[in-house]
Amino acid sequence: MSATAADQLHDRLHDIWRAPPGFGQLSAVNHTAVGTRYIATGFVFFAVGGLLAMVMRAQLAWAERASVDYATYNELFTMHGTTMMFLFAVPMVEGLAVYLLPKMIGARDLPFPRLGAFTYWCYAFGGLLLYSSFVFDAVPDGGWFMYVPLNSKPYSAGINADFWLLGITFVEVSAVLAAIELIVAILKTRAPGMSIDRMPIFAWVMLVTAFMIVFGFPPLILGGLLLEIERAFGIPFYDTARGGDPLLWQHFFWIFGHPEVYIIFLPATGIVSMVLPTFARTPIAGYTWIVLAVIGTGFISFGLWVHHMFATGIPLLALSFFSAASMAVAIPSGIQVFAWIATLWRGRPVLSVPLLYILGFLFIFVLGGLTGVMVALVPFDWQVHDTHFVVAHFHYVLIGGMVFPLLAGIYYWLPLHSGRKMLPVLGRWAFWLLFIGFNVTFLPMHLTGLIGMPRRVYTYPEGLGWEYLNALSTVGGFILTAGFAVFLIDVILHLRHGERTGTNPWNAGSLEWSLRTPAPTYTFASLPRIEGRDPLWEQLDLPGQLERGEGLLAETSAGDRHTLATGVLNAEPERVLHLPSSSWVPLYAALALAVFFIGALAKLYGLALVGAAMTVGVFVYWLWDTDRTPIGTMDVGHNLRVPTHGPTRKSPGWWALTIGLLADATLLVSLVFAYLFLWTVSPEWPPRNYPPLPLALPALAVVLLLASSGVIAWSGHDPRPARLAIGLPAAMLLALGFAVLEFAALRAWPAAVTEHVYPALVHAHAVFVGLHVAAAVLMAGFVWLRARRGLASAERPLGAHLLALYWHYTVAVGAVGVAVIHLGPRLL
Repeated sequence: MSATAADQLHDRLHDIWRAPPGFGQLSAVNHTAVGTRYIATGFVFFAVGGLLAMVMRAQLAWAERASVDYATYNELFTMHGTTMMFLFAVPMVEGLAVYLLPKMIGARDLPFPRLGAFTYWCYAFGGLLLYSSFVFDAVPDGGWFMYVPLNSKPYSAGINADFWLLGITFVEVSAVLAAIELIVAILKTRAPGMSIDRMPIFAWVMLVTAFMIVFGFPPLILGGLLLEIERAFGIPFYDTARGGDPLLWQHFFWIFGHPEVYIIFLPATGIVSMVLPTFARTPIAGYTWIVLAVIGTGFISFGLWVHHMFATGIPLLALSFFSAASMAVAIPSGIQVFAWIATLWRGRPVLSVPLLYILGFLFIFVLGGLTGVMVALVPFDWQVHDTHFVVAHFHYVLIGGMVFPLLAGIYYWLPLHSGRKMLPVLGRWAFWLLFIGFNVTFLPMHLTGLIGMPRRVYTYPEGLGWEYLNALSTVGGFILTAGFAVFLIDVILHLRHGERTGTNPWNAGSLEWSLRTPAPTYTFASLPRIEGRDPLWEQLDLPGQLERGEGLLAETSAGDRHTLATGVLNAEPERVLHLPSSSWVPLYAALALAVFFIGALAKLYGLALVGAAMTVGVFVYWLWDTDRTPIGTMDVGHNLRVPTHGPTRKSPGWWALTIGLLADATLLVSLVFAYLFLWTVSPEWPPRNYPPLPLALPALAVVLLLASSGVIAWSGHDPRPARLAIGLPAAMLLALGFAVLEFAALRAWPAAVTEHVYPALVHAHAVFVGLHVAAAVLMAGFVWLRARRGLASAERPLGAHLLALYWHYTVAVGAVGVAVIHLGPRLL
């Protein structure tokens, strides 16, 4: 393609992908805009959380200081931990992935751009909802872990804890949906030739991390909802006086909480594995071993949660298992560290600012890992549990293990966004201030913990030997803050004074550096075909070819945004994806969902129902416009024609729904876990005054539900409008019959839901099943209406097939619910 033709191609793509001017920028849904919002918002929350920490650090600088009282200190402590864990760490790594992954894997955008925008708005509104507690003088003060009974209604009568529970649930919904989109993007939109064994390490890491979010966040979402229900309606789940158990909350929290540590840490290792080879001037050593270590870490991390509960009276045999698992997780981490050292050893390292941060990370993280092995030993953990030793340990792991690599990544990838490098002199000043300040802050905390200083105390008496160590930590905290200030100054000044960059200023081997800088909104003028793990080192002319439009999908229909969907394993083209342009719908959907959470927080349940209805309405409008692309094939270049539609199981939509159902199934498993846990700790389960329900109505209900599944299978097998017109209403009636019969069975049961945890859990299972049946009926009605409009048919089967998938899953949920409610009392 000539230079003039290439310029015209770039101009056309720019016109297609640009967002409207002014406030219209808020309607942008492309991954670059959404990822930038995530990163900027994450740093704002990080700055606020850091300032809260410095107030606490100033309070602890010397004995018996009174700069803040105990109530304010508890609020600061709660909001600092909550901000860093929920509003900075996870959104930041997801935002970085949203921004980088399409560029790394050779796609123009994520497969569901509007979903990506929706997840950002949910995150932002959830954070604002939480921080609005300062305005209403109801700041959460029960710790970032929200332990019960401290945060149950009798001991936290205000709405402080409600702000936390509802705000964080809002944010967690965002995190799970973003994880689903990232998984589908990595599996289904990689550039042709980028087979699964050629994926960048960062893509592998984010794939594992996203699956960890899918399986790790639902237990906390469920636990938070149950606690909010207990607080709002008096329905017991954790109240010991009515058969509950506070340890159930700890299990829910830490089943999430320990994978959360690796959800934060693993993306940082992905950054290291991308940045380090560039400055070592050699490919990463042990690619396969690193990938296996990342996968192994993901699996092992779900077997560690009792690591945080060693002092709760759990049997010693169980403690031995979790102690061994806590030490075993050091093995895959060690594999990665040795691979990085091997890469530096065989390369020719260039000591640039990003590499300086990587080396600082290696030093700090190894120390944090060693103390992690120490607290994995039960006798040692009993000695230092709830002391400042643990505070020092997890800051070494989380700040050293996440923030230092993150800053390396910002220095490394910022030219993609701004077209300029950051200033090396300021970068080195920032690094040394951060490195020295961090160690001066947290290294002494190991000693204060070992000599007995507990966590979460706002003051302490003189003469205990803690004063000078705390004063040293406070000085280190101010040095650390100065380092972040210099980093911020560097970010601002580089926009005017930074060295301008062209394509691949670092001479890197990964695909994102084939782009011009700053990277255009449409990312690639044409999509590449990949031939190795380091394409820019193996295909030297690749950047020029893509810039000239000599790759795939260079020609675009007027006004359309496209990328390729490829195979999961081999990444060969399967279909052309038509992507939506800028839209306000994601913002409206998030606002509607915010109305629901605000109504629940204010105990205005009518408003909450209005918000829920608005959310459903916006999503119906949103989804109505999908799957309207012409049926046929499209010339994507290189004599290759690719269909615009394909088999359902190769569709990104099918993958997204399947992964979403995995997250939902984790909710179900968590609810069953609550039932079984309380069975194991209760002297009698169920209590004698709650007789089992009769089986006649539930048995008939299950028959109706199974029959509905058969009708849906018949309708979806050959989804012609005539079949859908008959089958979908019939299935809806059968499902509603199931719901009516199950409701009638529970209605006849003489058990008040507020008097004991057993009827509370029975009704929780019933509500869970009922919500799924209602969603299935609503989805069937939606597909039925689309079939009447000609938008669901044998030629466009995706909607009917997705309905069938969800319907069969709902039948499984119903069967589990009936088994727990009606068979559980007879079997346990």
